[in-house]
Amino acid sequence: MTTKTAFTEEEWVRVVRAPLIAGMALSLADPGGPIEATKESVASLRIATNPPSREQLLAEVALEVQSMAQERRNPLGGFKLAKDSPPREQVLEELAGVHRIVAAKATPEELEAFGQWLVAAAQAAADAAKEGGFMGIGAERVSEGEQAMLERIRATVTGGAQAAGGPGGEPSPTSG
Repeated sequence: MTTKTAFTEEEWVRVVRAPLIAGMALSLADPGGPIEATKESVASLRIATNPPSREQLLAEVALEVQSMAQERRNPLGGFKLAKDSPPREQVLEELAGVHRIVAAKATPEELEAFGQWLVAAAQAAADAAKEGGFMGIGAERVSEGEQAMLERIRATVTGGAQAAGGPGGEPSPTSG
């Protein structure tokens, strides 16, 4: 059973914001307008405060996110996208780094549950708003760009990064 005390302060900050970073990745994959971005953010926050399983680590992260939201503190605070590299790659690198941190401290079951939670946060963001079309007509629930990002997130945080080409997303010779 892994708790907050297993992490340094910096590691904990990164772990806590990871579900929201996963949602941000979907917003960056196929940027829409402010309404779409708001829907995606709310969906990510909803998943971040309500983990899909009962592992202690997930419960503590969710309580921390909930507390921050109630106190009007930004759970993404401190995470800044650099201007010198693509934002999509930066969020994937952040998620890969968090995955490594959790892998070093948590049980295999907790690591698996944490990875699935991050994928669920990304999926919730993808499902939150339709993309494309005009006033919703001809729009699709999950765009091609969002689906590609979901697959990259899944590969990054569930241990399948090698098969999917890693967080950089470059296909490996076997992934086509």
